[in-house]
Amino acid sequence: MNDEIYILAIETSCDDTSIAIMKNNAVLANIVSSQQIHELFGGVVPELASREHDRLIVPVLREALHKSKISLNQIDVIAYTRGPGLLGSLLVGSSFAKSLSLSLNIPLIEINHMHAHILSIFIEDNIDKPEFPFIALTVSGGHTQLVLVESPIKFTEIGTTLDDAAGEAFDKSGKILGLDYPAGPTIDKISKKGDPNRFIFAKPKVKGLNFSFSGLKTNFKNFINSKSEDFIKNNINHLCASLQHTIVEILIEKILNAQKTYGINDFVVCGGVSANSYLRQKLLYLKDSQNIKSYLPNVSYSTDNAAMIGVNAYYKFKYSIFGELSDQSISRYPV
Repeated sequence: MNDEIYILAIETSCDDTSIAIMKNNAVLANIVSSQQIHELFGGVVPELASREHDRLIVPVLREALHKSKISLNQIDVIAYTRGPGLLGSLLVGSSFAKSLSLSLNIPLIEINHMHAHILSIFIEDNIDKPEFPFIALTVSGGHTQLVLVESPIKFTEIGTTLDDAAGEAFDKSGKILGLDYPAGPTIDKISKKGDPNRFIFAKPKVKGLNFSFSGLKTNFKNFINSKSEDFIKNNINHLCASLQHTIVEILIEKILNAQKTYGINDFVVCGGVSANSYLRQKLLYLKDSQNIKSYLPNVSYSTDNAAMIGVNAYYKFKYSIFGELSDQSISRYPV
């Protein structure tokens, strides 16, 4: 097997159109075009997302090839996100990937979006990388999961959200406060000037390693609806800080439970919410107080991007795990 594998990776699971060119696990180009149109609606509109992917995917490919200085005939394998994600968005990426694979006569690799987030820690740019096995906390706008990772191809889900995801709790609560979508980064910024203990919000009582954020969201909504506009305006920093503190505390408590259950001290924390500065601060505290070491991908690889699809494809290529052009289904994704 050739020691140098050139991978063209495609990510279109939600509202980011991204293509990366990889040399093994090293990123030569990672172009992400975020769809601004959804800001008008306070959330992702699936039909608009798929149309935007269709419009952007060729220009993004051209930019990725230009930046990487790699031509299409040098590519060894095409990788794409098979799921989970928005159906229309996934169809754009899968159709484009299969067309490239067929025209170039090179293998195709299908990628689980969640596994890719976890393996993004192994992108060459990340200095600190864990040994197997470890536990991953994947936390984003659409997903909150705990996964036992025993190898680059062996993942076992040990906990998941029963309703809303953590990122969804940030965004929907931010919308209640009148903040623009996506609200998570704004709440993080505003919280720096607030007292995280000023207001107490509900934390769900969920057994085991599963999560729930719908109760917190409802409690926060009811609290805000009971207050005047002046109260909200004068306390916006404290409201954001207290909300953020509650969400992060829920995540930290589950990490501690997972550590006790499995006796594993190494955690990869990934997904868009892993960029939250308060969460990163609390993870550093865990290292000092509980000897739990957290590994976080560079912020540029925390949100949806094709480089994480590429590094996952690199490991699948090494294990000779390939997809099929004839398989038309995208609702069933690899596990």
